[in-house]
Amino acid sequence: MQKILVTGAAGFIGFHLAKRLLEGKCKVVGLDNLNDYYDVNLKTARLAQLEERHNFRFHKMGLEERDAVSRFFKDEQFDIVVNLAAQAGVRYSIENPYAYIDSNISGFINILEGCRHNGVKHLVYASSSSVYGANTKMPFSVHDNVDHPVSLYAATKKSNELMAHTYSHLYNLPTTGLRFFTVYGPWGRPDMALFLFTKAIIEGRPIDVYNHGLMQRDFTYIDDIVEGVVRVMGKIPEANHDWNGNAPDPGTSSAPYRIYNIGNNNPVELIRFIEVLENALGMKAEKRLLPLQPGDVCSTYADVDDLMRDVGFRPSTSIEEGIGTFVAWYRKFYGV
Repeated sequence: MQKILVTGAAGFIGFHLAKRLLEGKCKVVGLDNLNDYYDVNLKTARLAQLEERHNFRFHKMGLEERDAVSRFFKDEQFDIVVNLAAQAGVRYSIENPYAYIDSNISGFINILEGCRHNGVKHLVYASSSSVYGANTKMPFSVHDNVDHPVSLYAATKKSNELMAHTYSHLYNLPTTGLRFFTVYGPWGRPDMALFLFTKAIIEGRPIDVYNHGLMQRDFTYIDDIVEGVVRVMGKIPEANHDWNGNAPDPGTSSAPYRIYNIGNNNPVELIRFIEVLENALGMKAEKRLLPLQPGDVCSTYADVDDLMRDVGFRPSTSIEEGIGTFVAWYRKFYGV
């Protein structure tokens, strides 16, 4: 039975991943600081489901707590680490930059050091589609340069990829970074568009629609994200022996290092996304059409060919199915 650490276990993706791993009979240790970036009650409700399982244990801790994290890794001795803990949110990073440095940079170096010194066989960590920043070549490929982030959040995620590569190169630590594309579904984050829109429409309030609804997002359903993560966990990266420093490939390396996109490979206009939500709710939204916000990008679109080739999986859940499932969960959870 493998012993797996899932950081951010009370978060949206971490909860769903831990639940899936527990069903697969893994021994899972969850780590989360339960901060109040969004409703802590939602986090504790997720956690309560995990704590019903005998093969799950939870530790409340922040990744930036250097000495505590070091002791934790030494005491526990994990086989695989999946780092999903981070300060999330593009717009919040403009207002609260230091929160991102503490969690996403200082916290990530503590994860890397814990893996390095305690024989972890594979570190899988969350990156983000936001690293593509100012890139306009579509679909976004892991083999393209991503040196022009447009938010501090994106810059911290790109930094994580660089830091992971350094540890793969110096210490032969196998690392895999996953660039998630606009994840949605039941138990989602209240600061994300689907959650905000659903709450406002049910309450009869107008919704803010940025870039006049013309933004395109590669909306990816949570079950597809989890399936991709689980498959990648079992695919320990090896050195790419064809890697050439004269023409360096950003997605691979001469070290045991890989980057994958996990996205639906099917961008949808925001205005269409809202239309599907209206149909699922049986209610019309009052829309306030607004310009693009600082830090946002107009479009995201994932090239998932590498994911398909290496682990045989391509996300495919339609927004009609995914939004319908979310709305059913939302109505049940909140009793509306």
